[in-house]
Amino acid sequence: MKRVSLHNGVFMPIVGLGTWRSSKEDAYNAVLSALKAGYRHIDTAMIYGNEEAVGKAIQDSNIPRNELFITTKLWNSDQGYETTKQAFHKSLKNLGLEYIDLYLIHWFKGYEQSMASYKAMEELHEEGLAKAIGVSNYNVHHITNLIENCKIVPHVLQVETHIALQNHFLQDFCIENKIQMEAYAPLMSSHIEEMLSNPVMKELANKYHKTIPQIAIRWLIDRSVVVIPKSVTESRIIANYDVFDFKIDQDDMQKIKGLNQGKKFFPEPDNVIF
Repeated sequence: MKRVSLHNGVFMPIVGLGTWRSSKEDAYNAVLSALKAGYRHIDTAMIYGNEEAVGKAIQDSNIPRNELFITTKLWNSDQGYETTKQAFHKSLKNLGLEYIDLYLIHWFKGYEQSMASYKAMEELHEEGLAKAIGVSNYNVHHITNLIENCKIVPHVLQVETHIALQNHFLQDFCIENKIQMEAYAPLMSSHIEEMLSNPVMKELANKYHKTIPQIAIRWLIDRSVVVIPKSVTESRIIANYDVFDFKIDQDDMQKIKGLNQGKKFFPEPDNVIF
């Protein structure tokens, strides 16, 4: 299992299971299947409504807690200093855990809210309740504001990243500031058919004797980006993790880089209305 080291020395598995839009039953079964397949990194969020199911699957797996990396997120309506702490402890209870490995602000909802929420998260981190903290759906100017006004540089930035939205500039910024970039929707979410029908991706899948999703996941790994593909189908969960027995060569990495369109399927962080 390949892991990356966050700037505070915490190790984060480079592949995890996403659980967005997974029902409680699906989340429970998917997490159990993933952990059985070798995953040790699970990503959920308060707003997904499946934290309890994820927690039950973790307990039922009987895998030692120190082998697992669990992420959850602060929802928009809970942002603020006191409400962040309340939401965090609710997530902790839902998951049945004594600490969270990574706690993220889910979306940027204004500089004032961001600062207040992050200050609370810094304190949760200092108390050992959140081993790492960070943000999701933030852009460079949002993170720069945090860096300039907070004590702890975010450990992780989780953003939509896939072959049509590659975020090279954003990753360069993250590398410069020792922030680990993490990709959600790595298989283009509901637009996966665009990826599956792409001639370059088909060519590379044939060359490496892998599926197109496996190529897309490995391409992110080879960029040192953490990736959290979501599935509730056991065969796909297993296949999405079967990406450590090959490496994409540099010429082919450049071919995939040529597919970048700056095509975003989720909202712009500055224009979030929910």
